Amino acid sequence: MRFLIITIAYFTLLTTCFAQEDFLAKQYFADGDFEKAVVFYEKLAEKSPRRTDYLQGLVACYQQLERYEDAKQFLIKRLKGKSPHPSLLIELGYNYTLQDSIAQANSYYDKALDVIGENPNYGYALGYQFQKYSELDRAISAYQKAMELNSNMDYNFQLARLYGEQGNVDKMYRSYLNLMRKGKTTKSNILRSIDAFITSDAQSFNNTTLKAILLENAQKNPDVIWNELLSWLFIQQQQYSSAFRQEKAIYKRMEDGNTLRLESLGKLALEENDRDVARDVYEYLIRESNDVVTALDAELNLIEIDLTNANKNQLEAIQKRYEALIELHGYKIRTLQLQVAYANFLTFRKDNPEPAIEMLKNALELPLNQRGTAFIKLALGDILVYHKKFNEALIYFSQIQQKLKNDILGQNARYKVAETSFYKGDFEWALTQLKVLRGSTSQLIANDAMQLSLLISDNSLEDSTQTALKKYARADFLAYQNKTQDAIDTLEDILQNHKGEKIEDEALLRQAQLLESQKKYEEAELNYLKITEFYANGILADDAYFALGELYRNILNQPNKAKTKYEKIIYNYQDSYYFPQARKNFRMLRGDAIN
Repeated sequence: MRFLIITIAYFTLLTTCFAQEDFLAKQYFADGDFEKAVVFYEKLAEKSPRRTDYLQGLVACYQQLERYEDAKQFLIKRLKGKSPHPSLLIELGYNYTLQDSIAQANSYYDKALDVIGENPNYGYALGYQFQKYSELDRAISAYQKAMELNSNMDYNFQLARLYGEQGNVDKMYRSYLNLMRKGKTTKSNILRSIDAFITSDAQSFNNTTLKAILLENAQKNPDVIWNELLSWLFIQQQQYSSAFRQEKAIYKRMEDGNTLRLESLGKLALEENDRDVARDVYEYLIRESNDVVTALDAELNLIEIDLTNANKNQLEAIQKRYEALIELHGYKIRTLQLQVAYANFLTFRKDNPEPAIEMLKNALELPLNQRGTAFIKLALGDILVYHKKFNEALIYFSQIQQKLKNDILGQNARYKVAETSFYKGDFEWALTQLKVLRGSTSQLIANDAMQLSLLISDNSLEDSTQTALKKYARADFLAYQNKTQDAIDTLEDILQNHKGEKIEDEALLRQAQLLESQKKYEEAELNYLKITEFYANGILADDAYFALGELYRNILNQPNKAKTKYEKIIYNYQDSYYFPQARKNFRMLRGDAIN
């Protein structure tokens, strides 16, 4: 028994030492300390001669240290051993490549390819190894040769990737599409693979090549898949009208009458401010859909489009449209979105919250499920806040928060508790809620919570009376009530009478956002520029740079200026919430492929 215990302890110690050597070898290699890494890899390769990762690690260390002769002797020794893997021939060839001995390298590469003739099962491993060392032509030859010798092997997916790496996009597209047509892969896999080669520029070579191939396939074989791929391409190119034509063709050929694709396109066009296409999509859905809810959603979206620049006279006509929809659909569980939309219209556009509150309280009498109840209570709470009934609103928000703690609706309700508390000047309770929300699963809520939390805490230390903060909360509430000019004036009071205080950059940013909503773009631009100049080290600098980038790109048509602002975020604010979108916009303006 004692001998058994000693034996187990011995092997446990050996295993521990081996694992430690493995870890240290990889860590030193990753750190670029090849002198230390090579010592451990030599030990590991000696102890486990069949482990290819140790072999490759040791050879790579020798090559990094320019000990090419050591690498050569080690590989030749292994090749002379029992049943050596033919990938060692490629390793040896690459070792000669690093020494510019091209003829000798090629001879070993050719020997590796000859092995496939004897045993095509080596095709994948050798093709992969060639690809690893950017020997793309030989990698293609390895895969093709193996497939020729064994019809059961299929390396077409690997070949398609190689064509892409070579820049032969025509051949790459055709290969991927053939794989999809033969059922070897899915459409989503294909789109992921070719996405990196497509830009928003419809005239780029890669885009025009794909479009030509898709149209060619559609003519030869009128399958709905070609319409779907063309629609995807047009969406990448932001040609939503062309995408709509494809989506109509898809819808007509679908037997189940599913409108989800059309609804998604309408939503996307609306988000990208292509209201004409969005309108066309929603009008088409109203005509074609047999589903009441889908048609109603389309009607409501059309109203939202018309509300964008509606004057007072037009608001009267829009109210009649809402009333007609209410008369048609009534107050039902399936039409809750209509009741909420009409209530919001009465409150935020007509400044008439009383009937809206009554309508939503009546809706709560319907036999709703938990999420339906939360949906109505959130909308009702918003309207009660507008109507300055803060405490009643807080009750509804708190009820949602308690019922749906881990749900996005619950997190949204908690943020509304904090926001409402902020409006009414209860900054301490607002901070308590915001601290919890910093870990929200919604990045948008977490970011908003962080911003509001910093606003309150930063401006509570210097001024114990919180005078400026109370003015800011007042301005924010006026903006919430759509009293935009009053909000701008209140913020101007802060800028004039609280110069040098921490809240100044917050007031500049909020005022700029409100000025933008009034289409006073030059005044907004000036505010943003003040933040980037005088508060470059502040927490709102990235907000200002991103806002300027969007202003120059979307409104003022100054793409070069937009690029410089996005670039500031990319190089100076890598931890910014805006970093991913700034990088994407910068690359798009530069004409890069966006993955």
